[in-house]
Amino acid sequence: MASSISAAAASEPEHRNQWKERGVGTVKLLKHKESAKVRLVFRQSKTLKICANHLVLPTINLQEHHGNDKSCLWHAADFADGELKDELFCIRFPSIENCKTFKETVEEVAENQGKKAESKDAADAAGLIEKLSVEDSKKEEKEKEEVPAAAEKVSETTDDKVNAEEEKKDEPASST
Repeated sequence: MASSISAAAASEPEHRNQWKERGVGTVKLLKHKESAKVRLVFRQSKTLKICANHLVLPTINLQEHHGNDKSCLWHAADFADGELKDELFCIRFPSIENCKTFKETVEEVAENQGKKAESKDAADAAGLIEKLSVEDSKKEEKEKEEVPAAAEKVSETTDDKVNAEEEKKDEPASST
C-alpha cells in the first residue's frame, strides 16, 4: 500500500506555541509486508528529507483545522528527527478533495489496525489458554504416574526393612 498526496506540513513542538515548517512534499502511507503495520512518511520534494515518520495507530484522531477545509491536524509519536517524540501535525493540501481523501484513508487504516490488534490479541489469548490446558493435562498425567511410582518405592522400602529384621532374627546371637 503506497498512496501518495502532495502537501505542505508543519508541526508544533510540545513546549512552544510556534509551528515548525516541515516543507512541501509527498505524503505516503507505507504498509510493512510482514507485520502489516502502516507508517505515514512525509518527504520534502527537493531534498527528499524525511519530515514526518510515524505509525498510523488506532488511537490517531484526525481533525479539520479551524477555518480551513484543506488542512488536517493530528497527534503522533514521530521519529523524523532521529528521536521519538510526541508532535502535533498540521498538513495542508492543494484541494478540499485531497484533504478529505487523506483523512478518510488514514481513518480507515487506523480502524483496520485496531481490528488487527484485537484479533491478534484474541488469537494470542486463545493460544495461551490452549497451552495452559495442555500443560495442565500433562501435569496431571505426570502426577498420576508419579503417585504409583512413589507407592512402589514406599512398599519396596517397607519390604526391605521387614526382610532386614527377619534376617537379624535368623542370625545366631553372638556371644561376647
